[in-house]
Amino acid sequence: QVQLVESGGGMVQAGGSLRLSCAASGRAFSRYNMGWFRQAPGKEREFVAAIHWSGSSTYYADFVEGRFTISRDSAKNTVYLQMNSLKPEDTAVYYCAKGSFGRIAMQYDSWGQGTQVTVSS
Repeated sequence: QVQLVESGGGMVQAGGSLRLSCAASGRAFSRYNMGWFRQAPGKEREFVAAIHWSGSSTYYADFVEGRFTISRDSAKNTVYLQMNSLKPEDTAVYYCAKGSFGRIAMQYDSWGQGTQVTVSS
């Protein structure tokens, strides 16, 4: 079972930026498809972005609208989510996950503990 640890969350004003990191244990990271999800209070967990194990393909939720970028550094066993032009509605706990190159949470089999992102207006 791979362990995932997110970091980089915090509080930022609307229009600001944050970069989330997700460090993975194990030596097979370079073969993992990875994704980011988020969950706001009272809402279901929703897909944000995914990256293919090769790094050659990425996939975003419609609400991202070009503001976020997912990337990976296999030498560091880390996946990133660069978030720009943040909006108050981006406030949520952000989770990274290992599994499918898709938007369905059930397709991912390992999850981190989450990192809080709060965007003030």
